[in-house]
Amino acid sequence: MSAQILSERFEMRLGTSVLQDVDEWRARQTDLPSRAEAVRRLIEVGLRATSRSEREVRFTDGEKLILLTLRDLFKQLDLEPEESDLDFVAEAIFGGHSWGLKWHFSAVFHDHEDSKAVVSEVVNILDMWNFLESGFETLSKDEKTRVATECAPIGKSVRFIGFDGNNESEYIGVARFLIEQLKRFTVFEGRELNAHMPTIDAYRRMLSIFEGYRSTLAGRELNVDEIISLLRAKRHASTHA
Repeated sequence: MSAQILSERFEMRLGTSVLQDVDEWRARQTDLPSRAEAVRRLIEVGLRATSRSEREVRFTDGEKLILLTLRDLFKQLDLEPEESDLDFVAEAIFGGHSWGLKWHFSAVFHDHEDSKAVVSEVVNILDMWNFLESGFETLSKDEKTRVATECAPIGKSVRFIGFDGNNESEYIGVARFLIEQLKRFTVFEGRELNAHMPTIDAYRRMLSIFEGYRSTLAGRELNVDEIISLLRAKRHASTHA
């Protein structure tokens, strides 16, 4: 246990089976700690293990065996590519240098995981822009002129430009994966998706209005008034008419 003043106190209730496990664990310790001390030690062990697992690459014995067997199999079948990392992985496993794998394969072993909230927001934004672009294309020439006039300067080109590459990179990454890998919203395929300026706040203003239209869009496109209201919300925070 780390040396520190034990000044904080709280009540804990344990089930019979858990308490029995604690008693069995402390009975195996040379100094036979009290139940309270045993729980403190187990908490510290768990916290350290969790912290390490979040930072380190770890393989079970079975996973190590599989990796090494695959390496040998590739060599025997002469399937190893010219520039292969198989020997590097093997040396890392044999030498206990699993930390090196995270350094070498930084694109694979990282701690990033897309936020569910960001994924949901990107899907909603792409869905909204899909309706916007599709609806704009169905407008008459006079209606497009009206959009260009009332929503200047952005009304001339109703086109999804993506997210800011500097400050909204997670949004770009999610959008690209949805479009290029999952083949969703393929109407946006091939676009850079880097707007080179902040867009999230504007899209959120637009979404607050679009949600009122979404349930009515079965079998129809956005009309000119709806498109104008969405583009006005994009243009300025105080314009929601």
